[in-house]
Amino acid sequence: MVKVKLGDEIVQSKIRFKVRFDFKGEYKPGRFLFGGKSVEQVAQECREEQIALLKNIPIQGVSFDDYDISSEPYVICDDSHGDKIAYAPAEITMRADTVEDMIRFVMREEFRKLEILEPSQMLVTNSDLERILFRMNEELRSQLLLLSRKIKR
Repeated sequence: MVKVKLGDEIVQSKIRFKVRFDFKGEYKPGRFLFGGKSVEQVAQECREEQIALLKNIPIQGVSFDDYDISSEPYVICDDSHGDKIAYAPAEITMRADTVEDMIRFVMREEFRKLEILEPSQMLVTNSDLERILFRMNEELRSQLLLLSRKIKR
């Protein structure tokens, strides 16, 4: 729980936040004579899969409130490879016990935007900031470890 100052009182509160992810869909050629899916379809399927995971897999310190997947996928052209890449946006509203619990979401590749809905102000002590920075370092290391495993395959 984060500390919030209400008047002269300091109370504990959860953080309600909205995060936007843009889930990536890349072209995959079809097998045999059948055509593959469009990049937009792949991005939408990825978005639906990730939303289902967030809704159904419990994460300690985080609760899932709502999601919005009404935005249409958008397509960009990757200049380095010349391929089309689609992104399917999703806005997810969640509650977290601490700022450290939010870090796993903002360190994701799909992360685009964060909006803290409640509380409007928080008190952050030195030890709170130390824990936040330590958690960021842990998350960065785990992301780098995953990336190095992918490269070695």
